[in-house]
Amino acid sequence: MKIAVIGGGWAGIAAAVELTAAGVDTTLFEAGRVLGGRARSIKLDGRELDNGQHILLGAYRDTLDLMRQVGADPDALFDRRPLRVVDNAGFRLSLPRLRAPLNVAWGLLAARGVGIGEKLTTAVWMDGIKRRGFRLGTDTTVAQWLDSAGQTGTLRRHLWEPLCLAALNTPVEYASAQLFANVLRDSLGSPRREDTDLLLPRVPLGQLLPEPAADWLQAHGAALRLGQRVRSLTVDDAQTLVDGEAFTAAILATAPQHRAALWPEDAAPVDVEPIATVYLQFPAGFALPFPLLNLPDGRGQWVVDRGRGLLGCVLSGHGAWETLSDDALAEALQAELGQPAGAVWHKVVREKRATFAARPGLLRPAWRTPHPRLLLAGDHTWADYPATLEGAVRSGRRAARSLLAG
Repeated sequence: MKIAVIGGGWAGIAAAVELTAAGVDTTLFEAGRVLGGRARSIKLDGRELDNGQHILLGAYRDTLDLMRQVGADPDALFDRRPLRVVDNAGFRLSLPRLRAPLNVAWGLLAARGVGIGEKLTTAVWMDGIKRRGFRLGTDTTVAQWLDSAGQTGTLRRHLWEPLCLAALNTPVEYASAQLFANVLRDSLGSPRREDTDLLLPRVPLGQLLPEPAADWLQAHGAALRLGQRVRSLTVDDAQTLVDGEAFTAAILATAPQHRAALWPEDAAPVDVEPIATVYLQFPAGFALPFPLLNLPDGRGQWVVDRGRGLLGCVLSGHGAWETLSDDALAEALQAELGQPAGAVWHKVVREKRATFAARPGLLRPAWRTPHPRLLLAGDHTWADYPATLEGAVRSGRRAARSLLAG
């Protein structure tokens, strides 16, 4: 068996590792010079940074398992902390190290800046969602879902809206309530306390998975074709041709906009959302009280403390921020942080097509195609989740295991 994996993002990496570990002759094609896709390290002004801020959760079990498989130790590479939502307006919710669901109940009741009546109402609502298996009768927007539940107070503004934007990269006015409920099911609603933990990277994204995976794949006999964009893909009952080279089968693990050029049979249009990361370098002694900060009242949304005075400020989804220059964005975020003149360096990384828009009724492609020799992978094919690294990894493993099962 000789299998081609087209696309070296986290889905493609997961598929290639799964196949290679099973002894399959595997070739991984990636148009870029390094693996990682949209979640990789980049060089900016001589610094190794990330093309986005990716905060993982303890619920990312497949991702953590894949890291261990290729020799990347999550315990060393992540700063694991109980979930805490803190903002610059005085709100604070911290989950203690109690078994689930007591950790969530305690954290909610002890939340700072929220009245006891709203806490109890929210606790009853969350219990009802859990009893229904986090399934909605009809998908709607998160905003409409929260409205119908009476979630219109402090917790909406300081908890649900920021969490939705962080998880779905789509504002609550347009985001799918069912996808958000799925995220809550596997995090705050999980029976495992560890699933709610924040996993804050201590190293650049490349060192979490793409770089150790590349080393592992090469050491175990896989062929890496970096810097090689696939131009043609032909599938019939006899073979699969990738740029004219014959393979037994292929896994197409590219982003939707690139997949259409190779597989026009599944070229449904996909709405996309932009994401920008504004890096602000403060003097080395500067640090946030907690390494993850929400900014609910301005252009910024989440701020990640990367250590040594470097902050990564995230802006997800379409908004007025898109019209601002890089300098104006950096200036606005410094002001929101209360540091109007403290940054000694800044850089903005913009991705106009960073992720798919997680909207109600979103049409997701089937991961199986009419041809058993061709399967799809990528976060957009893992219909249970919005665009996440965990969804990408699970989709890659699913496609590989299907081919291995014959």
